[in-house]
Amino acid sequence: MGTPWDQAYVIARDAADPLPGRTVPVEEALGQVLAGPVRCVRPVPAFDNAAMDGYAVAGDGPWTVRGRVLAGHAAGVPLSPGDAVEIATGAPVPDEAEAVLPYEECTVTAGAVHAARGQRAHIRRAGDALAAGAVVVPAGRVVTATVVAAAVQAGAQTVFTHRPPTVSLLVTGDEVITRGVPGPGQVRDSFTEPVAAVTTRAGGCFQDSRHLPDDPDRLAAALAGSRAEVIVVSGSSSKGAADHLHTLLAAEKATWLVQGVRCRPGHPQGLAVLPDGRFVVSLPGNPYAGLVAALTLLEPLVATLAGRPPGPLPTAAVTGRTRLMPGGVRIVPVTGGRIAGPGGSAGLHLAAIADALAVLPDTWTDGAAAPLLALP
Repeated sequence: MGTPWDQAYVIARDAADPLPGRTVPVEEALGQVLAGPVRCVRPVPAFDNAAMDGYAVAGDGPWTVRGRVLAGHAAGVPLSPGDAVEIATGAPVPDEAEAVLPYEECTVTAGAVHAARGQRAHIRRAGDALAAGAVVVPAGRVVTATVVAAAVQAGAQTVFTHRPPTVSLLVTGDEVITRGVPGPGQVRDSFTEPVAAVTTRAGGCFQDSRHLPDDPDRLAAALAGSRAEVIVVSGSSSKGAADHLHTLLAAEKATWLVQGVRCRPGHPQGLAVLPDGRFVVSLPGNPYAGLVAALTLLEPLVATLAGRPPGPLPTAAVTGRTRLMPGGVRIVPVTGGRIAGPGGSAGLHLAAIADALAVLPDTWTDGAAAPLLALP
C-alpha cells in the first residue's frame, strides 16, 4: 500500500539536516538562507547627518551663514556659536552643530539666518538606527533583496549562508523526446520545467536535466556519475519491464525512506538515500503524477537541505465532487476552492489553470477544509 501521504511529506521534510554554511558575498546570497546572523559592521547612520534641507546652526541666533554642505561631501570646519551652514538632507553636519533649521522655518537677511529653534533638532546621529555589532537580520531568514540592502547599509560585505543543495534530473523513457514535435508513440519531456521550478522555489540549485533511454546500464552509470545532493528520476519507478530503478538501487544498497505513497495519482513515487548520502527521488512517469510526487517528496527535502524546512501546509475549504481513494488521499487541482474537474495521472491542463492542488483524505466531504500544495 505504501506510506500514508502526510507521513511521506514529513519523512521527506525530516530526512536531512541543512547543508553546512559558508561565507559568500552578500550580493551573491539572494534566495539563500542565513546560517548565521548578519551583524552591523558600521553604525546606521554611519555619521551625524541632516534630516532636513535647511541650515545647521550652533548657539543662539541669528546665525551667520559660513558656507554650504551637500550630501557626499565633507562637513567642513566645526561651527562656533552664532554660525550656520546651508545643508542638504543626508549631508554630514559639522562638529558642534546643535540643530538643522528647515528652510520653511527660516528667513535669511543679509547673510544671516533668523528662526525660532523648535523642539526637534532634525539631526540623525550616528548609530541612531543601529549600533555597530547589533544584529541586522537573524539566522534562518531567507536572503531577500531587502535583506541584501539592509546588510549593505550596515557595512556587511559577506554573509554566512547554507549552501543550496544541488539537484539533477534524469528523464527516462524510450518514448521521451526533449525537443521538436513528437512522432508516433513519442511524448515531449514535461518534467524538466516543473522539477527545476520546484527546486528553485525550495532554495535548491537545479544543475541539469538529462534524457536516458530505458537502459539499466545507462541509468546505473548516470546515478553513479551524478554529484548532485538530490538525484530526481522520472519514470522507471514502477514494476514494468522498463522500470529498472528499484533493482539498481537495491544493488547499490540504497535505503528506502519512502517506497510508494497512498495517494492518487502518484502512488509509485519514492525517496531513497544512497550509502554516500545522496538522495534519490523517484517520480512516476505520468506527468501529473510526477508533479504530485515533486511537491510531496522533492520540495520538502530540498527546502530542509537549503535551511528552510517548510511549516504546516495551508488549508482551505474545497468544494466539488471527485472519487476519493479508500485508505489514502486524492490530490486534485482546485480553482477558487473548487475542484477543477475530472482528470487523470497524465494531463497537466487542469493543473495549469488551477490555483493549487488540494489533498483530499478519504474522509473528506464537499465543503470541508483540505491541505493545499502550491503549484510551481
